[in-house]
Amino acid sequence: MAGIYYHIPFCKRICSYCDFYRTARLGRLESVIAAMRREIGARADYLGGEAIRTRYFGGGTPSLCSIGQLRALLTATEAAFDCSAVEETTLEANPDDLTAAYLTALRGLGIDRLSIGIQSFDDGALRLMNRRHTADEAEQAVRRARTAGFDNVTVDLIFGIPGFGGASLERSLDRLLRLGAPHVSAYLLTVEPRTRFGLLAERGELREVSEERCEEEYLLIHKRLTEAGYEHYEVSNYALPGFRSRHNSRYWDGTPYLGIGPAAHSFDGRSRCWNVASVERYLDGAPAEGETLTEEDRRLEYLLTRLRTADGFATADFAARFGTERLARLVAAARPLLAAGWLAQQEGRLRIPAERLLASDAVIRALATD
Repeated sequence: MAGIYYHIPFCKRICSYCDFYRTARLGRLESVIAAMRREIGARADYLGGEAIRTRYFGGGTPSLCSIGQLRALLTATEAAFDCSAVEETTLEANPDDLTAAYLTALRGLGIDRLSIGIQSFDDGALRLMNRRHTADEAEQAVRRARTAGFDNVTVDLIFGIPGFGGASLERSLDRLLRLGAPHVSAYLLTVEPRTRFGLLAERGELREVSEERCEEEYLLIHKRLTEAGYEHYEVSNYALPGFRSRHNSRYWDGTPYLGIGPAAHSFDGRSRCWNVASVERYLDGAPAEGETLTEEDRRLEYLLTRLRTADGFATADFAARFGTERLARLVAAARPLLAAGWLAQQEGRLRIPAERLLASDAVIRALATD
């Protein structure tokens, strides 16, 4: 089984925090879709005959694509790969793109999951982040999606927004829970250098939220959502029973995937490659770059991906992949983390407790240096 990811790097407006490759030059969208169709055909052998189980339109803003453009990409995929057993097809969307007519047409294409980028239900926070919708418009978009038959909807939230923690975050969680979306992705705001927020921070006009406050907000989100029945199954992701993201979960369990479009990444189990992060160079046919992973690379990747999740990993699986000697060294490195409560061990699995997943990078670094 495998997944396919389509990177649509176009936005009407650039968000203040976004460090992904993106462009507001919408006039190139049709040309990029045509080039992506060609790339799908040219890379039909990349997954070694594996059937496609999940498809994911990410960005950027994939909901800027017309139904015809989305259909063209899906048709090209079905011509190049076995898609007969697809389990999930996701589209990332901005709330103001989700008209009733567009939602009905998306359902007709076979798109069965929406990831709606709301980020906050506070209009002041939305203005600060340069989002192009209001809180009320966001709520209406989720309700329209449910009415259109999208039972599988995820809502994105951002926490750690300067000036919008505390009561503002509580109100956002109240509105979120009233909507009843079965999946929530809650991301910590990071201020990156090449963003509007990065520029403001450099000028001293934006002060980042302290680590202590970020942790408080993280734990508040964890508490509110888990008390409401959501499973905290990955650092940033919560789901009601049966609504984990199948596509994203496969990034964390090492399933191969093919990335199509400018700046898209691919992984075949032993190597990874990535397309050029430039619409112009992508259209000119610039080749992808890549690397073959060493055994050490694969071990580190295994820890980085598995320990992002509440499931962690089975020590027997680790030993089968990397040897019993390496497992013994890992277990020795894990002992002080287990004693301090940063790791848990149960039924032959090592995992980071969900309420401590925000610190997963530090735990993984400690294990990776065994």
